[in-house]
Amino acid sequence: MRAFLESFRQSRNQRRPAPPPGHPRHHAVGWPGGGAGGSTSIVKTLFAVAFCVALLAGVSSPDAAPRPRKAPPQPQLQDFASAEDILRWINGYRDEPQPARLPVAVQAMSRLGLLRDMDGAGVYVGFTAGVLGDNQLDAERLVAGMFPLAPEEQGLVIKSIIYSGLPGRLELLQSVAERMPARRKLVDAYLGGKEPGLMQLPLDSGPAAIDTLWGFYFATGAYQPVQRLVQALAWSADKKDVNRLTIASMAKWTLAQNASRDKALLELCRVEAAHQPKEVAEQLKQVVSAAENYETAKIRKEALAAIEELKRKGPEKDFSWTALGVQAAPTVVALGCVAASVTGNVEIGVPCILTGALSSAVAKIWSPSP
Repeated sequence: MRAFLESFRQSRNQRRPAPPPGHPRHHAVGWPGGGAGGSTSIVKTLFAVAFCVALLAGVSSPDAAPRPRKAPPQPQLQDFASAEDILRWINGYRDEPQPARLPVAVQAMSRLGLLRDMDGAGVYVGFTAGVLGDNQLDAERLVAGMFPLAPEEQGLVIKSIIYSGLPGRLELLQSVAERMPARRKLVDAYLGGKEPGLMQLPLDSGPAAIDTLWGFYFATGAYQPVQRLVQALAWSADKKDVNRLTIASMAKWTLAQNASRDKALLELCRVEAAHQPKEVAEQLKQVVSAAENYETAKIRKEALAAIEELKRKGPEKDFSWTALGVQAAPTVVALGCVAASVTGNVEIGVPCILTGALSSAVAKIWSPSP
């Protein structure tokens, strides 16, 4: 430090020599080399330099107290904590589409156990398919973000790609097939056209088809899934097949329940009533009336009465709730609506979807008394 100060002083004297004797500024205060005034100025300057050097040394010293560091900004949470969170997002999706959240939602479905049984995951499959279909340019990226998934859950990826209706759906499915080696058989079945598409799903196969169609509608607002559901209403007067009568009742119930909250859907039901065969048009008129007057419980009661009567008379075809997939299904749209209505737990803004262990209780509600 002493050598640094001496060198600094000499360099200043060399750069600015003192004026000759007799010069008016020879003794001016602050003139370098100009008597006592110059020395005072140099001392002040040297003290300032020494202070700065000492200050810098203190900052860089390992013994100096560390400065507190600001915590990095936390990323915005986009996860879903419960099945109800997912359902709320699905229900409000068309009001504020956020397709980028789809992979996060699928991972949450997996974590919450909603994809373990594909027969009960129809609404999630249909919704995923709808989002992919509406986002063709981002479909590949969205699908890639859904992995990893357990083999039993990968059916959602396979079916949603096919049901999406994307022009390149077969190529997209083929591109991700290597990530699902355990499901190669199902992949090949869809690639070979051996499995039905969304609009070809047999409605009398169980609630999964109804759930899937509704899921696609929740994502897109497209009319085609609803028009497909309307076709099931033709079975409302079936006196020989309890399975078909039950499926028709589910379709009718969900149409009324969702139309009571969706004006566009209600209007579609009115329009369809004018273009359907007489027996279907009559059912749609009842759907519209129940939705407009919030009397959907009436549809459930009438459906139960019809099923009870058919059971008493003895249908030609054996009836099995297990065959309909009710006992095992963790998510059944139509039955969920019934259960929520009966228990008074229908929440405004949440689709008619039931999750978890309540499916067995719903089956008891719908199932005729022994």
